[in-house]
Amino acid sequence: MKTYDVLVIGAGPGGYVAAIRCAQLGLRTGCVDQWLDPAGKPSLGGTCLNVGCIPSKALLDSSHHFHNLAHLLPAHGISVKDPKIDIGAMLARKDRVVKTLTGGIAGLFKKNKVEWIQGSGSLQSHGKVAVSGHDGKTETLGAGHLIIATGSVPIEIPAAPLDRDAIVDSEGALAFREVPKRLGVIGAGVIGLELGSVWGRLGSEVVLLEALPEFLAPVDRQIAKEALEILQKQGLDIRLGALVTNARKSGNAVQVHYMDTAADEKHELEVDKLIVCVGRRAYTDGLNLAAAGVKTDERGRIEVDDRCRTSAEGIFAIGDVVKGPMLAHKASEEGIAVAELIAGQSAHIDHGNVPWVIYTHPEIAWVGKTEAELTADGIPHCVGSFPYRALGRAHGAGETTGLVKIIGDQKTDRILGVHIFGASASELIAEAVTAMAFHGSTEDLARTVHAHPTLSEAVHEAALAVDGRAIHF
Repeated sequence: MKTYDVLVIGAGPGGYVAAIRCAQLGLRTGCVDQWLDPAGKPSLGGTCLNVGCIPSKALLDSSHHFHNLAHLLPAHGISVKDPKIDIGAMLARKDRVVKTLTGGIAGLFKKNKVEWIQGSGSLQSHGKVAVSGHDGKTETLGAGHLIIATGSVPIEIPAAPLDRDAIVDSEGALAFREVPKRLGVIGAGVIGLELGSVWGRLGSEVVLLEALPEFLAPVDRQIAKEALEILQKQGLDIRLGALVTNARKSGNAVQVHYMDTAADEKHELEVDKLIVCVGRRAYTDGLNLAAAGVKTDERGRIEVDDRCRTSAEGIFAIGDVVKGPMLAHKASEEGIAVAELIAGQSAHIDHGNVPWVIYTHPEIAWVGKTEAELTADGIPHCVGSFPYRALGRAHGAGETTGLVKIIGDQKTDRILGVHIFGASASELIAEAVTAMAFHGSTEDLARTVHAHPTLSEAVHEAALAVDGRAIHF
């Protein structure tokens, strides 16, 4: 029986990063992964690289360029007559991006001497894993330590059963061969908004049905309110308190029945395509967790402590399969921490300092606490905000929508939360994460020199505004 110091199950952003770090630390490492691409070939990177973060951002970028032809470039004196979109070429570009990056991971595995074991893993007792290969053969592997990083899958709902054609999940929405004239999306969360934005920019009439009465509940209320207004102006028809009760294909269309929970009224919607984006669940199918003594919670997630240790000795779990936000970068950091713990080093994971991003345009990004959370916890705080429309760089770029909001502790001035709605928010939030990681204060940001003219000046001015001394607004 072949044995390893560490065997990782799953090669998504958590698993492949953990495997590489383990190998860097001198541990003999294998990584079991079952993913197959559309051509039936093994592919590393998990959901994120194959059908999630990377391909969706590639399509968002393509659709944004197309949208700018009509809505941004004319103001710059640039006009294109009758622009057209070649969906086939757009999807081919997306596929090339995916192939480049998944192939890159294979190269990293080879460089770091991580053994890529193609197939699905099932836990046995005493640190053993039975691997069923794609060729139908099964072998048993042993390991001193196991890291479970099997990720998550889209949640399916009985009210809207998938047919992989007219009613699809997020993966199917990345492969439409033509722009749907009428597109319905169940769920106005992160994934729903991003996919709705892609096809809306390309010409779809998009209706998003959100069961919750509140838009983007985890987001700061001021940011969410402004984002809702802007996204609706862009043409996204976002209906809150809309609980879908039934959706079925009828002829060439999909009939969607939903309840307006606020008015207690029934409604019907007809669309050409329907995307189901109601969240994701931990993927533990076939892992045989009980055989190894690994416990799960009421939501099917693997139970872990603050060091990602499961209830079974020598077995760790990271990423979407455990508690916490289902974010690729959170999984990666957990993977690195676990690798270092196994190697005998100290490691720390600060789950309170993990940034979130929604890749609409403008983008939404945040880290730390919202005003509502701090108020509920009885923590006195001060707030400063600064609008993009007061930035010279924003005017030059035609990106004047949005704001930066910074929340500081009223007593200590320590930064408690930063919330951004605007262009390049996904990049700007990194400064806030860094400052918070070093327990920085709003005064620290206020006294940090920011280049002019840049969008980052909004962070500087928002920090000044916490103390009521913003200069340019």
